[in-house]
Amino acid sequence: MATPLVVHSVQLCHHHSKQHSFKSQSFVNRDFRTKTLLGVFNGFQNVYNQSYFHKPWAPIRVLEPNSRFLQMGPQETCSSRGISKKSMSSEGSTSTSSSSISQQVIGILHLLVSLGIILAMDKLLKKAFVAAAIKFPSALFGMFCIFSVLVILDITIPAAATSLMNFFEPALLFIQRWLPLFYVPSLVVLPLSVKDIPAASGVKICFITAGGWLASLCVAGFTAIAVRKMVKTEMTDAEPMAKPSPFSPLEMWAWSGVFLVSFVVALLYRTALGTAARTCLPFLLASTVLGYMVGSGLPSGVKKVFHPIICCALSADLAALAFGYLSQSGLDPVLGYYLTKVSSNPGAGDVLMGFLGSVILSFAFSMFKQRKEGLALVKRHAAEIFTSVIVSTLFSLYSTALVGRLVGLEPTLTVSIIPRCITVALALSIVSFFEGANSSLTAAVVVVTGLIGANFVQAVLDKLNFRDPIARGIATASSAHGLGTAALSAKEPEALPFCAIAYALTGIFGSLFCSVPAVRQSLLAIIG
Repeated sequence: MATPLVVHSVQLCHHHSKQHSFKSQSFVNRDFRTKTLLGVFNGFQNVYNQSYFHKPWAPIRVLEPNSRFLQMGPQETCSSRGISKKSMSSEGSTSTSSSSISQQVIGILHLLVSLGIILAMDKLLKKAFVAAAIKFPSALFGMFCIFSVLVILDITIPAAATSLMNFFEPALLFIQRWLPLFYVPSLVVLPLSVKDIPAASGVKICFITAGGWLASLCVAGFTAIAVRKMVKTEMTDAEPMAKPSPFSPLEMWAWSGVFLVSFVVALLYRTALGTAARTCLPFLLASTVLGYMVGSGLPSGVKKVFHPIICCALSADLAALAFGYLSQSGLDPVLGYYLTKVSSNPGAGDVLMGFLGSVILSFAFSMFKQRKEGLALVKRHAAEIFTSVIVSTLFSLYSTALVGRLVGLEPTLTVSIIPRCITVALALSIVSFFEGANSSLTAAVVVVTGLIGANFVQAVLDKLNFRDPIARGIATASSAHGLGTAALSAKEPEALPFCAIAYALTGIFGSLFCSVPAVRQSLLAIIG
């Protein structure tokens, strides 16, 4: 009677083996085709096909841990299968780990290449514009060119446009994650820019800057809403905000280590890397990054009035102050090392500001990514967009000139702060049309305006009940240019296309208006 029992057991084991093997293989084949693993590395996302990690022995994974049925065919016994399972599990673990490391290496290389190409495009455009003596910002021109190329490719060769977007995706996600950080250097060295301004004049300038920002934001936002009502377009609610990915403890510890080591080295060996600026670069850069990480981790309620950009700038200034105190060199020289504006002897600020042009170029990809929704909204709200930007730009120029005269601000200082709501690159070009303008003051006021916007824009927009992403985007970019755009788009990506359009159009219209002699003469007549 024993023999039939054994035969029956083997047949039963074989029968279940075939059933489980068939179902498991079907599951794995389906998984092989469709399942993906979304990996996040240093702020950018890579999609890896999980089929690389599957091996022929994968069907055993669907079994219960204590199952004794045969799984690899009728020739194996249940006991031998247990030994084979352990051996292949060890082999699979090693193979999976190796594949994961290789994918991470490929992902890093992909990031470096795609980001390097964007940086190279920005540098080449700058050189070409300088050689041609064109004052218009090269990055804005590049942004529209990239967007146009993507749109044309999408119409003619959609696969090429998709491939291009996928290739630059790691670089775009890297820029998006660190976007506010690239605007910080001008804030860090702000004490150097305003130290020669009299206190009384400084108070007047602060009043014009803060009040002007709020007034420009209201004018742009309410103009958009008023025109929308006139043309009978409907109000659309903003889409849910996307939350930025948090920084990991490993990143915090890594940058903290860089800061401590490089700070000590810079104290002991002042020119260890050739010059004082290059020697101070690592710890000043690390302090800036750490400040941004800490600021990004603050509660959302705190960040509405204390933006991570402020925490970032304060962190860098405190590091510079500590180094200046311990080295007995003072704060000003260290801040000078932070932003040298010399390509052969860069500081931490020069490295970060080197990404500004790339940020503008990246807006083209973001606009294209949201082209279906964005272009539809632009067509539907073209009147609001252009009317709001033009009215807000003229209001900012003329109201600054008028209020400057009313409060008794010196004419040369008033002229210097006229382009307060226009990005730094264009603002400096605008004040070059006027004699006696202080370009350092211009840059400082533009940065402070952006800082005010970055710090308070969301809270003010909410108080004013600006719910439409178009109104929020136009009002932000028209009043606080790049810094405001960076702050709002980091939390409200649905408003980014309209921020980018308004940011570009405000600079374009501001430059065009001030290039007209009649406009300049009227501004000077108001200033007195």
